[in-house]
Amino acid sequence: MTTSCGLESDVKYWRLVILMVITMAATMGVKAAETSADERFEALSSAEYEWRRAQFAPGEDDAEGAPRRLPDVGPAAQAERLQRWTRTAAALDAIDPGALSAEQRVNYVVYKGQIAALLDAQTYREFEKPLNSDSSFWGGVAGWARATFEDEADYREYIAMLRDMPRYFDQQMVNMRAGLKRGFTPSQITLKGRDIGVAEVARAKSVEESPFYAPFREWPVSISPERRAALTAEGAAAIREAVVPAHARLLVFLRDEYIPGARKSLAAYDLPDGRAYYQSKIAEFTTRDLTPDQVHAIGLAEVKKIRARMQAVMDEVGFKGDLPAFLHFLRTDPQFYAKTPQELLNRAAWIAKRFDGKAAQYFGRLPRSRFAIEPVPDELAPFYTGGRGGPGIYLVNTWNLPSRPLYSLPALTLHESAPGHAFQMPLAAENKDLPAFRRDTYLSVYGEGWALYSETLGEEMGMYETPYELFGMLSYQAWRASRLVVDTGLHAKGWSREQAQRYLHDNTALAEHEIETEVDRYIAWPGQALSYYIGELAFIDARRRAEQRLGSKFDLKAFHDAVLSLGSVPISEIDRRVDQLIADGGKGPYDDEEG
Repeated sequence: MTTSCGLESDVKYWRLVILMVITMAATMGVKAAETSADERFEALSSAEYEWRRAQFAPGEDDAEGAPRRLPDVGPAAQAERLQRWTRTAAALDAIDPGALSAEQRVNYVVYKGQIAALLDAQTYREFEKPLNSDSSFWGGVAGWARATFEDEADYREYIAMLRDMPRYFDQQMVNMRAGLKRGFTPSQITLKGRDIGVAEVARAKSVEESPFYAPFREWPVSISPERRAALTAEGAAAIREAVVPAHARLLVFLRDEYIPGARKSLAAYDLPDGRAYYQSKIAEFTTRDLTPDQVHAIGLAEVKKIRARMQAVMDEVGFKGDLPAFLHFLRTDPQFYAKTPQELLNRAAWIAKRFDGKAAQYFGRLPRSRFAIEPVPDELAPFYTGGRGGPGIYLVNTWNLPSRPLYSLPALTLHESAPGHAFQMPLAAENKDLPAFRRDTYLSVYGEGWALYSETLGEEMGMYETPYELFGMLSYQAWRASRLVVDTGLHAKGWSREQAQRYLHDNTALAEHEIETEVDRYIAWPGQALSYYIGELAFIDARRRAEQRLGSKFDLKAFHDAVLSLGSVPISEIDRRVDQLIADGGKGPYDDEEG
């Protein structure tokens, strides 16, 4: 006979067993659902990204292992892309992010933003405007001639691309005619002289003078002299029979039809469905839900703050006069300008090496890949920015030296080389813990925001050796803050080109030539200019929050490693990662690694 005490014990025991079984079953169910959602998302994103990599031309997709061939940009291919990204967006919506593992939830947010931007671009038929004042489809193709060729297979790919160029250019011109018909073109004023690179190829006096002949001048040692001669002959024939005729037809089209017929107005609001289109560009380039008025107001407030710091530098150097007078002094005094292109390149190299000596004090993980410093190609230089950087390269614009001040070069170098683009992008590519769509792609608000943060970090690192160099950094900051004002002014508030130029003239030390090329860039590329300062504010705010919450436990190297371990992500993921850093007590992502 069981006593009441024994019965109670038995009941408690079996209740506990049943509870454990229920808990285990529930846990197993959650794990199964989690795995299922993870697998569905990974299968969806992996398949689409592999397909996506095959869609873009050389220069648009530089990921390791990406196919190097000219894509199909005809109507059937464009319809397929619209359908594919529409289906992908619907499939993403069918996945509950809450059912994903913590790691995949981050991937989901990043990937969903990529698909939304791709789908918007396809919906607004951006392929009918495959150029702006800064870049073009023919410029992207020309970039392949400057690539590294390692074996005969690379040359075979290159020659096949040269042979395919007429088809590709003809498809692009069909798309551009469709854009002309509906008024979806860059503003005409921004296209003046942009056909110079096309003319250089179309009117070269010989095959050997063509930019596309460059790979046949230097060879990898693995290719024998006999094979070099054969490949050179094939390449020369392709340039003569395909490349030159394709560029000649394009040149006639640009000069006789496209540029004369391009729209005269400036604003994105004047494009078909322009208000919605510009709002989609704000969302794409800032990853935030902001209106043009909100962006404009942020810019005005930030310019005002930077102006106060500029005044402090003027006081430090004892300048007697107002800001316009100081800016005129900086723009015209010969002491601030290189005498030769090589002097400018040498100074850039010296600044880059000075950072190398400081890097380990501020970063835990450094990229393995290195970068070269080269001048901007001649055909691009008149319309190009002061510099441009990325994996393996830091391009310095040596054209028109009186518009390339030395006092701005430290900020430019930190932005475009290390620890900016030529540092952040390789770190992402080398991070094998990330899926390919995060390693290989570039999100402007993150990449440009980081590069602009790198400029301000230069002050902390002691990279600005004179007050003038510090002012150069502040001028660059004012330039990017001014972009928020100018871009929204041009595209949503009816600003004229002259009004935008005047705003940059009055608030930055940029040279007149650079002001003109920059404003034309903003007119022709709506929204892109917004990514820089909005992104920088995200990094600055995240660091400030970490410093305040962690106090003495804050480690700058751990902070940098944490945000650089992300790849290219929306602002929300910068905030989430820093929240994790705070929750982990300031411990960085690589703190447990040996060595």
